Amino acid sequence: MSELFLRNMAEDLQYDDLPPSWNTFDLETFSKDKKLWDYQQDAVKNAIKVLWKYYEDFIDYHKNERVVANKDRKARFLEWYKDNGLNQEDDLDIKLDKRKRNIYKLLMEYSDDFPQENGKISYEHFINRMCFWMAAGSGKSLVIIKLIQILIQLIERGEIPPYDILILTHKDDLIEQLKNHVREFNGANENQIILKELKEYPEVKREPSLFGTTVFYYRSDNLSGEQKKKSSAFKNYDNEGRWYVFLDEAHKGDREDSKRQHIYSIMSRNGFLFNSSATFVDPRDIVTCAYEFNLSSFVNAGYGKHISILKQEIRAFRDEEDYNREEKQKIVLKSLIILTYVKKFYEDIKNIRADLYHKPLLLTLVNSVNTEDADLKLFFRELEKIGQGAVDEEVFRKAIDDLVTELKEEPHFMFEEDRTIKIDEAELKNIKKDDILNYVYNSSANGEIEVLVRQSDRKELAFKLKTSDRPLCIDKDWRHIGMVEGRACRI
Repeated sequence: MSELFLRNMAEDLQYDDLPPSWNTFDLETFSKDKKLWDYQQDAVKNAIKVLWKYYEDFIDYHKNERVVANKDRKARFLEWYKDNGLNQEDDLDIKLDKRKRNIYKLLMEYSDDFPQENGKISYEHFINRMCFWMAAGSGKSLVIIKLIQILIQLIERGEIPPYDILILTHKDDLIEQLKNHVREFNGANENQIILKELKEYPEVKREPSLFGTTVFYYRSDNLSGEQKKKSSAFKNYDNEGRWYVFLDEAHKGDREDSKRQHIYSIMSRNGFLFNSSATFVDPRDIVTCAYEFNLSSFVNAGYGKHISILKQEIRAFRDEEDYNREEKQKIVLKSLIILTYVKKFYEDIKNIRADLYHKPLLLTLVNSVNTEDADLKLFFRELEKIGQGAVDEEVFRKAIDDLVTELKEEPHFMFEEDRTIKIDEAELKNIKKDDILNYVYNSSANGEIEVLVRQSDRKELAFKLKTSDRPLCIDKDWRHIGMVEGRACRI
């Protein structure tokens, strides 16, 4: 794995030692009811330090004046990496391949900004960027909005160029989440962020807002090299590459050599690119990672859920696996028994303090959904039988015994090798089928499963027993069930 160069370099700089115009920000407040956690503030601090280095610290001491030309900034910025041990330029350089016509043609159109040499473009020309490797649920969106607030203030203070700001993300629900966060932010801040879709860019530039700062947003997968019915040509909004571009998981669904990834760099070629994600694998992203708080760090710091994978995988649903019907049911039973065990402890905890622990849930991931013998279908078949009470007592007891045997070994939590799962053996062995009915199926009697459609947006299915008024599980975005693999069901 590549080294997190930029993070290490940023942490060598002291935030308090920056000039007053660079370190006099309220890093904590987000809204009336929300403050940034320490790790989120650390991410913002690292970003500020990197921006200061890029825009302020590179001074020509012979002439005693700042380096103004963007190409000079990039050259000095890369030298900073080299001074801190980076010697992998050949691995980071963009290799040109004429067989990939779309990408080759695109980069050649911008040869003045991305000059080639020996069939490659030096990574120096893409170095004006920083990445934030942060776990899902760690508040990346809050960090992005806080950084935008900082950028606006730096522009007002004359410390960075007054370029436009663009947020790109790959899903409509993330755009809705962004709008909600901005609405919450605006409720506690005088300088309002006014969100506008990128398609409105020409109108906004003709008639800029008199109040607040306009920030543009767009679906990243709808940004293209050509104007089409469902996508927009990025050249319509190029603005000579003078953008501060924020990517929020915008690389999802893109290959490493994706044309769209180069479009992001082109749009920010004379500005700066901020890339936030829970998963990074490209060495170029890892090297330019300014802050890391990935899942492992998130959990170890005490913010995330403790995760352990037990030995038994749900392979029993595959025809080629040598499992009979009882074995298949036993595997589903083990999942429901462990969920019941945890929920029983949750009942005791919430009586002491309701906000001490989240309500337990079971997240079931399957490999296939749209085949005749799809894992999802077979899983639900067993779920239905258990809800109906069609469970052999011997199979039920064997499922509990298997769990007890496995958990007696106190398996490690993922990312936390110094911590292990400890169980109350007597409590686990005391679980009855009625407990599963109560804690998992939310019912006091066995019954058939019925399906309900959420009427507000019709994007969720709820499954419940006819003998209960509460659902037992929810399936998100069910309308795409025939097109997507790796489905998730929450119980």
